[in-house]
Amino acid sequence: MMHFFQNIACDIKEKPYICIVNDIIKKLIPAVAAIFMAATALAQNQNDMAKIYDFKAQGNKGAEVDFAQFEGKVLMIVNTASKCGFTPQYDGLEALYQKYKDQGLVIVGFPCDQFAGQEPGSNEEIAEFCRINHGVTFPLMAKTDVNGANAEPIFEYLKTQAPTEEYKGLKGKATRAMLKGISKSVEKESDILWNFTKFLVNRDGTVVKRFPPVTTPEEMEKDIQSML
Repeated sequence: MMHFFQNIACDIKEKPYICIVNDIIKKLIPAVAAIFMAATALAQNQNDMAKIYDFKAQGNKGAEVDFAQFEGKVLMIVNTASKCGFTPQYDGLEALYQKYKDQGLVIVGFPCDQFAGQEPGSNEEIAEFCRINHGVTFPLMAKTDVNGANAEPIFEYLKTQAPTEEYKGLKGKATRAMLKGISKSVEKESDILWNFTKFLVNRDGTVVKRFPPVTTPEEMEKDIQSML
């Protein structure tokens, strides 16, 4: 009988704690479920986000180029021009391509006439100029815009992923100020300032770095080596 009353006493003492625990659990379950659902949704959104391999662009000869073919490669994407002070960089770009293409480097050039009309030729003329004067063998796309309403979608993506570039030293910063002042197509801070802006994309499709026109291909070699 005494044992019976002891059990009742224990029930009476423990019941409030059990109720508190139950209340806490009831409140935690929806919160944990909400966190789990949010994490799942975030992961799904990240999977659904555009990647460099989701894009297609028109090649120099008119055929569609699917960037899915470059998956697993190190990509350098650069807007080019034939009559620019930076045009000699074609030589450095081709040298890098020849040196590292067998290790997985792909360079893709997008000719653009948005900067002081320095790419006036047709796609055929551009390809011939690059071949004859600089021995270019890396892929060239059709002439396109990189800023504004008609910007190539892949450049809108690249600018979102890498919106800024570093101009080193007083000379570099002065060059940036000059280019920003004369680049009539620039509307946003992330817009391309001039020809030969370069983007490096690593093997998993992450846009790692953006380089200004004043950075030569040779100066990018260590960054490329680290990705190969």
